[in-house]
Amino acid sequence: MQVVSGQARPLRTVSEVSDEREQPNLYPDSGGAAAISMRGVHKRFGGITAVDGLDLHVPSGVCFGLLGPNGAGKSTTMRMLTAQTLADEGQIAVLGYRLPGESKQARLEMGVVPQLDNLDVELTCRQILTVFARLYRVPRSERSMAVERALGIANLEPRADTIVRELSGGMRRRLLVARGLIHSPRLVLLDEPTVGLDPQVRQELWSLIDGLRASGVTVLMSTHYIEEAERLADTVAVMNQGKIIAQGPPGELVSAHAGEQVLEVYGAPEKLAAVSQLASEGGWQSRRSGPAIAILRAETLDGSAPDGVLRPANLEDAFVALTGEDIE
Repeated sequence: MQVVSGQARPLRTVSEVSDEREQPNLYPDSGGAAAISMRGVHKRFGGITAVDGLDLHVPSGVCFGLLGPNGAGKSTTMRMLTAQTLADEGQIAVLGYRLPGESKQARLEMGVVPQLDNLDVELTCRQILTVFARLYRVPRSERSMAVERALGIANLEPRADTIVRELSGGMRRRLLVARGLIHSPRLVLLDEPTVGLDPQVRQELWSLIDGLRASGVTVLMSTHYIEEAERLADTVAVMNQGKIIAQGPPGELVSAHAGEQVLEVYGAPEKLAAVSQLASEGGWQSRRSGPAIAILRAETLDGSAPDGVLRPANLEDAFVALTGEDIE
């Protein structure tokens, strides 16, 4: 249970998540202060600039998505928020604590789910959660309840006493999330939470993450999966080459940078080359989309547009328009 202003706030389990996105947050954080604030942050590794003057503001109680290709600076940003990596320049505050000076206090109030699986494979799920309950200073009288609650959130009760090496990849990923939630944190950092998982397991993780957001926990999630950011995040920041180049609700980003409709034209390479040339001459935004040429803002095209298939614009269209490259 999480306590805010004297009220117990239960986290939702995966099975309890349905359409709670439409429900108001009954437990807003007092004062509406930012959960995360980064100003003018730089991080260099030798001659490589991983983060380049980053400004980031994450309000309390939202799911905020950092979307970008591999190498955009997302994981470095996450590591700076936990003080595992120190910024060269700039100011960072997490939950009101200045980093790195007050990083220990901040870490006690946040949960971290790393990109890489660092679980002890010889321990059971229950043992791992019990160890981390002690590390996060959960009172002895509350540890058993905290462990059971974390197992429930991740739907791991039937596997509570299974050693980690016998778990599937999806179960291990859910255990990593449960471990990060053992102390009912106010903020959860998820670094590429579903990387390498099959579609079914990814859907399960998405339900778990949506449950956190519905419970009022602030979530910062880095991802290079377009659909993940589009489906889960209240606000998406597009990150490229160490900078945030656009930010807003997914729908607003799509409308601002890709329009309402996209026209996809299919055909042989020669036809696609001709369509690309036509788009260039007409001043139309276009991109290669698999076996087609996708022309953005199709709702504005005149009668000279080629025959093709109309579809709604999406976040991938906006991302390519912003960065000039497809995300892998």
